Amino acid sequence: MRAWLVMVPVVLVTLIGIPLQWLCVALGLPARRTIPLLYHRIVLTLVGVRVRMVGTPSPARPLLIVSNHVSWLDIPVLGSRLPLCFVAKSEVAGWPGIGLLARLQRTIFVDRTSRSATGKVAGEMAARMNDGDPVVLFAEGTSSDGNRVLPFRSALIGAARQSMGAEGTDGATIQPLAIAYVGLGGLPAGRARRPLLAWYGDMDLAPHLMAVLRRGGVDVELHFGAPLPPGGRKAATLEAERAVRAMLAAALTGRPG
Repeated sequence: MRAWLVMVPVVLVTLIGIPLQWLCVALGLPARRTIPLLYHRIVLTLVGVRVRMVGTPSPARPLLIVSNHVSWLDIPVLGSRLPLCFVAKSEVAGWPGIGLLARLQRTIFVDRTSRSATGKVAGEMAARMNDGDPVVLFAEGTSSDGNRVLPFRSALIGAARQSMGAEGTDGATIQPLAIAYVGLGGLPAGRARRPLLAWYGDMDLAPHLMAVLRRGGVDVELHFGAPLPPGGRKAATLEAERAVRAMLAAALTGRPG
């Protein structure tokens, strides 16, 4: 019953928001950045997700936020904190409902099976960042069970160093971010219960979505690390991965990193 009591107002808010955001995106209005922010905050309140930020997003622009990935919940959690764009796998564009919402969020889609697509996606990332929009890259390339960080991929991170499009610049600022699901139902999530919130492997979306709506009471922390110093693609990838691992471990154990 709780799942449906949450789902109905979420659907209503979505139906109201879609035409408004479509119009703002089509006309290039400034509200195209603020409508998703408000939408995600309303959805999280209805679902029962509480977000705590540790550290702050860098004010530097252009900005690439490099993060771990745990669940579809990551999208509204991050989208509720600041206006931004995401990089997502191309399959998401074809998902019923979800694909439309992703496009209205101005998501950049990447075909991870095509090496030739990297250059095109890098150009789109650079354009968004140079236009003032922070871009979120889930650098693992997939999602995990929430208890660990998978190896980061470096191909798209290289786009950040070239985003200004001018020689002699360091390109975009790269900031590591750790997403940590720390509570469920008013209790610490713990290693055994944290995967209940994670959406990974070959899980179907609809059953997982309904399960989260039934439970509610989710506590998540966003740990923003210090921006990385200028460097090459591989060095930046390794340093970002190290920082995210350390911040996630500190968040899940409750001990300072």
